[in-house]
Amino acid sequence: MRLPVGVSSTDFASAVAEFGQAVGKHWVFTRDEDVDLYRDAFSPFLHEAEELVASAAVAPASTEEVQQIVRIANRYKVPLYPISTGKNLGYGGSAPAYSGSVVVDLKRMNRVIEVDEPNAFALVEPGVSYFDLYHHIQERKLKVWIDCPDPGWGSVIGNALDRGGGYTTANYRNHFDSHCGMEVVLPNGELLRTGMGAIPNAKTWQQYKSGCGPWIDGIFSQSNFGIVTKMGFWLMPEPEAYLRGTVSLSRYSDLAPMVETLNYLENARITSGFPDIASPLNGYPAIGQLQLWNETGPPNQTQEHLKLLSTAKLGYSPELEAYGMKSGIPYWQLWLSFHGPAEVIEAQWQAAQRHFAKLEGAKFHVIDRVKLPIDPAKADAYHEPELGVPSLRAFSIGARSPWNPTPSKGHMWFSPIVPRTGEAIIEANRVFSEAARELDMPLFRSFSMPACFWERCFIFILATPVTEDPATNKRYREGFKKLIAIGGQHGWGEYRTAPVFQKSVMEVYSFNDRVLQRFHETLKDAIDPNGIMSPGRYAIWPKHLREKHS
Repeated sequence: MRLPVGVSSTDFASAVAEFGQAVGKHWVFTRDEDVDLYRDAFSPFLHEAEELVASAAVAPASTEEVQQIVRIANRYKVPLYPISTGKNLGYGGSAPAYSGSVVVDLKRMNRVIEVDEPNAFALVEPGVSYFDLYHHIQERKLKVWIDCPDPGWGSVIGNALDRGGGYTTANYRNHFDSHCGMEVVLPNGELLRTGMGAIPNAKTWQQYKSGCGPWIDGIFSQSNFGIVTKMGFWLMPEPEAYLRGTVSLSRYSDLAPMVETLNYLENARITSGFPDIASPLNGYPAIGQLQLWNETGPPNQTQEHLKLLSTAKLGYSPELEAYGMKSGIPYWQLWLSFHGPAEVIEAQWQAAQRHFAKLEGAKFHVIDRVKLPIDPAKADAYHEPELGVPSLRAFSIGARSPWNPTPSKGHMWFSPIVPRTGEAIIEANRVFSEAARELDMPLFRSFSMPACFWERCFIFILATPVTEDPATNKRYREGFKKLIAIGGQHGWGEYRTAPVFQKSVMEVYSFNDRVLQRFHETLKDAIDPNGIMSPGRYAIWPKHLREKHS
């Protein structure tokens, strides 16, 4: 057992005993084999002493039990680290940001408290996964959809608090933006409800976000200012139909106008669903293409094609472009999705084609036309999250298979946000691929494409592997930090990261002598004077640990 620094074994034993009185002794975990379950399965400190580990874990079943745990932790100055449910693979797992913390595992708080079909909202607890909420809706035959990310096992609340994204329409796929109302246990054990929830017996808690006065919900995301025990979410009314089509372009120079046109169409809500950019000529697939890859592997490429790829710079050479035109392989392919009444989405698809037809040689193809609701047993014929169906299929991409025989021990996600322009795609590829080659890190392919989770920016989501070799992992960790700094020099920052890299990421947000971090610390000192709530999360350290970790 690793005790929290500064907490005596006597005080720790007393705290653990009182945790047991609050939640039941069998829901307090101190044995190594139990606590080891809270390690980061993809830790970049694999087999190293610096690995972030918990000292114990406690699993409350109610908000009242969470309050008791927080009050006990304050008495004994024991640091806590709340988690919800799921895995958070590549972003730190369930391991604490500060070794020796007691994990507060909220998986038992798994009630779907309410789903309101007419007003399309849900109120849930942290242990509710996307699978749980989906099945709750299906069993009651409610005509609403959830927006889900790739890991269906993830917590609806946890994913939103870490600012995850999904795959349906722009109104819903930014999960924190689609929340409405929180219940939070503050670091002193008090209970807070935000927005309209601050009114006793509120009638519109999940219908109007901000209430009156300062809107404070944002300070509880990616922070250590409280434990969210309930959270409301706006749901999507079940659409009547779904259409997915592609726009194919043959010239490298088409990238910039393609993105500019996409931005207009999405911001005008002409295209409603998740767009995806692919480069078939560069061998970079869209999500729909990856479904096939999971089973069959990458499509065969000719020796001529592979040779041209190996000599292309930033994914381009005139010879590669000419080969694509000769072979009918698009340089760029944009996948567009539409949800709604059949006649409406057909009109939207026609409007999208009209705008893209301004680009010479644009070709259009309908991949799917689906009347909804779909039989859930047939949803796996599509990219399930685009139909509001949670899945785990994305995790098979890196699994052992005939075409990927040596998967790593895990990965660290590198996730910079860049402007939503074609020029930014090219520039990010140049900057990060040059840096990755210099650092000898297997991060960027010959050319990588961003994801379009949010309609006003791009995000690159790239994996650096975790290996069995500590020396290699150390080199990758140091390289990862350099990539973060390089991104910052170009005005690009990570949107989310594992605890190991949170200090490096926040150093990039340095405007005006890091006034943002100093403001975070001011809030921390005011609402958590004992520093017991997730110390170090996103580099927000309590006063007594700040100098050591600054």
